[in-house]
Amino acid sequence: MVYLRDNLRAKIKSFLNASFNVSYARMINHNLLRTDLDQIRTSISRKKFQCDLDALVDLDQKRREAISAAEQERAGQKAANNEMSQLPKGSPEFLAKVSEMKELAAKVKDLEAISKQADDAFQEAFMTVPNIPHESVPDGKGEQDNQAISTWGNVEGDFPNAVPHYDIPWFDQMIDFPRGVKVTGAGFPFYVGEMSQLVRALINFFLEEAGKNGYEEVHSPIVVNAASATATGQLPDKEGQMYLDQNEEVYLIPTAEVPVTNFFRDEILSAEQLPVKRCAYTPCFRREAGSWGKDVRGLNRLHQFDKVELVKWTHPDESFDELEKLRADAEGLLQKLGLPYRVLLICSGDIGFPHSKQYDLEVWAAGQQRWLEVSSCSNFTDFQARRANIRFRGEDGKPKPVHTLNGSALAIPRVLAAILENNLQEDGSVKVPECLRKWYPKDTIGG
Repeated sequence: MVYLRDNLRAKIKSFLNASFNVSYARMINHNLLRTDLDQIRTSISRKKFQCDLDALVDLDQKRREAISAAEQERAGQKAANNEMSQLPKGSPEFLAKVSEMKELAAKVKDLEAISKQADDAFQEAFMTVPNIPHESVPDGKGEQDNQAISTWGNVEGDFPNAVPHYDIPWFDQMIDFPRGVKVTGAGFPFYVGEMSQLVRALINFFLEEAGKNGYEEVHSPIVVNAASATATGQLPDKEGQMYLDQNEEVYLIPTAEVPVTNFFRDEILSAEQLPVKRCAYTPCFRREAGSWGKDVRGLNRLHQFDKVELVKWTHPDESFDELEKLRADAEGLLQKLGLPYRVLLICSGDIGFPHSKQYDLEVWAAGQQRWLEVSSCSNFTDFQARRANIRFRGEDGKPKPVHTLNGSALAIPRVLAAILENNLQEDGSVKVPECLRKWYPKDTIGG
């Protein structure tokens, strides 16, 4: 069994205690543990994550037994109280029943404490169980087994002037890493002058296109509490990659997915509202612990970066169709920017902890001669919704978990890197894509 560090365990317990009912299934469905353990075991074994399902089943059994014992004693306590109410006050029978009631109350209190302890142990262990991959997800051990299912644009095209973006002579003047190191640290660059304007143009372009595709824009917080990070699956899985303010017990967001998905936490939507579609621009913060080497040069991997995120809450019967639409929305942006890209279907060994199915979009950077990931489009099925208690009321009137989806549309730095490399002109300037001219009214930048 995987055990959590004490400080993280406290945060998870705080999340569970603050939620509406800790017995509600917050990850995969509890009933699957009892009715189809082999299916869960087989499905989870396809992922890279480890969890002790036998120990979890044992904890579930102990939890159920403890809850049942406490309920039986409470029923006995209630019956004894009813009997006592029929007896003459002060009579020997009444006084005997008072003594019996005190013993029952103490026993109930002890059993409730045991029940709470058993439930906490089960919930803590259950937090380490990943989502089940969809049947369409290919088997694989790692990123080398991801499947390229489509490409767009002339990847083998002629880019005669292309060089890595960080080798463009004027790059360091417009994207200042040394001063970012001085002010904050590695991975926090300054964008200066026209480059800052170009970044803003990309953000505006992404948001405007999202609006055209039916996503309502929101401006969200960029810090979240542990409950929000737990609900979307960043905790406990990705705690080491997140920036934590230990005094306030809040995290800088790794993506707008976290605050936006939690918008409807502990709420019930109507079926008629679905799908709900939102978009948000935020800066994003990731520690990227363990990242080093040539692949992190320039804009390839930053600790702070800008991104526009698309989020959906959908009916379970429609979520995989909505995933394809989400992916198409992200692809449309790359097509309008004129950047060659490919779509990867992520294999079971590389898919994320809360994900059921995931596509990655990778743009071709001609100067580096490599693919750069600029978007992940994912369906979490009901995994996040169960943790966040986001439900809808179906035709039968009973609340059921929605399915949640999200996708980057798009992450700015690597898109910018591809624009700089693929559009570098002979005179040293970079041609700016036509779709950005509304916000960046020049044909070129640099040179």
